[in-house]
Amino acid sequence: MQIRQLSDCHFRNQTILVRVDYNVPLVKRKGKLTVGDPRRIRASYATVNKLLAQGNKVVLLTHLGRPSASDYKRFSLQPVLNFLEKDTHWQLKFLADPFAKEAKNFIDAAPQESVILVENLRFGEGEKKNKPAFAKALAKLGDGYVNDAFSASHRAHASIVGIPKFLPACAGEFLRGELKALESILNHPKRPLIVIVGGAKISDKVDSIVNLAKIADAILIGGGVANNFFKAVGLAVQKSYLQDAPADLAKVGLNYVDIAQDIIEDNLGERLLKDGYIPLPKIIYPVDVIAAKTPDSKNTQIIDLTSATKVQAPDDLMYLDIGPKTVRLYKELITQAKTVFWNGPMGYFEKPAFATGTKSIARAVSKSSAFTLVGGGDTLAALEEFKCLKGIDYLSLAGGATLEFLAGKKLVGLAVLEKKDES
Repeated sequence: MQIRQLSDCHFRNQTILVRVDYNVPLVKRKGKLTVGDPRRIRASYATVNKLLAQGNKVVLLTHLGRPSASDYKRFSLQPVLNFLEKDTHWQLKFLADPFAKEAKNFIDAAPQESVILVENLRFGEGEKKNKPAFAKALAKLGDGYVNDAFSASHRAHASIVGIPKFLPACAGEFLRGELKALESILNHPKRPLIVIVGGAKISDKVDSIVNLAKIADAILIGGGVANNFFKAVGLAVQKSYLQDAPADLAKVGLNYVDIAQDIIEDNLGERLLKDGYIPLPKIIYPVDVIAAKTPDSKNTQIIDLTSATKVQAPDDLMYLDIGPKTVRLYKELITQAKTVFWNGPMGYFEKPAFATGTKSIARAVSKSSAFTLVGGGDTLAALEEFKCLKGIDYLSLAGGATLEFLAGKKLVGLAVLEKKDES
């Protein structure tokens, strides 16, 4: 995908609106709300600093959470402003209401090479509804627009797709980095390409699994997602979490178990050669699991799920982690990989009794000589918990947008930045 970059727009000595994603977790420290994880904030620094170095004034636009009229105060960007004041050397100002009569004068009066943070865009209903008047009013605050929020680029909101209709628009440095890393997975991965998919829900990952199956050499399944695959091949999942079909699928008689079965059947003809000679299916789900009656239980047992074994497990157990045989198999496959993409933990890693699978995969991925790309908030949290962040080549901070892009969907926020074919 060819999108306009900062070098295409030639912004100099102007006022530039930059859509960032400062939708970060806030935590209370000493009675005050503060930024819990600053990674998304710091990801924007390269773009902002580049614009400032070119004499521009920067106006930062972002959302935070899902505020309603009754709890605006809880979703104010004041904690983000406090963080920026401590973490940067920018000349900072805060614009509480971008639609006030004085807003344009406030920005115009700010010194060149200063940064103005605008209050949470979702305080106005026009943002999510993509109202043209909302976008036009924001556009009047600047001379140009930069999208540096890949993680919000799958949403048809005013600050993503509306403003570019009124201003020269291009992509920021962080957005370009995300796009480049993800395109390397889809378009020209070094092989073998091993994809690891876990987490609790299959719903937000099924499309990316289907699309990645077309290009991956193997997809390793774990977490709650694996339960759909177990059920699809006739294995009992006992009391384990199993995501139900949404209403629209249920109406036509489909559910995620059927979809998992289709994924398995569609990929039966392809094999990955482990160690160069052992054929394995492309879709690989756990051969054993760690189970317990509840996530808080310390009494665990290993359940063997191999087809050669009749599964004998009490019907009051939950599958909460991948087992030791699966860990060994997955680690061996990761070792022979040249490219690895991982999204979603292998089990309930927040509990020590069920952390071994995720910890083992985190260490294997971080030590791998392959190009490694990891995405998803829980996955990044696991890497941080197990001190494996440093070994990862690229950490995607884009969440749902990453999965939609890897599912082959066109992100609306990128579409408005595409270069026009002038031939």
